[in-house]
Amino acid sequence: MTDSIYSANAALGAYRSTQTMPAEADGGEAVAGHSGDFASLLSEASTSAIDQVREVEQVMAEGLLGERTTQEVVQATLELEQTVKLTVSIRDKLVEAYQDIMRMPI
Repeated sequence: MTDSIYSANAALGAYRSTQTMPAEADGGEAVAGHSGDFASLLSEASTSAIDQVREVEQVMAEGLLGERTTQEVVQATLELEQTVKLTVSIRDKLVEAYQDIMRMPI
């Protein structure tokens, strides 16, 4: 039963993330205003993750005050769980890449 709820929330989160993605031009490059370098992409992703944490904290506080339903609080928490998992996996890959570089012979 929790798998269907989890899958629905994952699908909803994926749909929401596609709504904020930049449209692609004919050449397959992002629209002007979005630089394609890795540092800015990583910065935008981390800023987005931090913003989502703050939003979920607000939803949780509103839930404690009775301003939000339990379903809204649970849904926000599940979306945050997906964000945290993605952030941790990116961090792990970056650490692994750094360690591989440090092991390379000069």
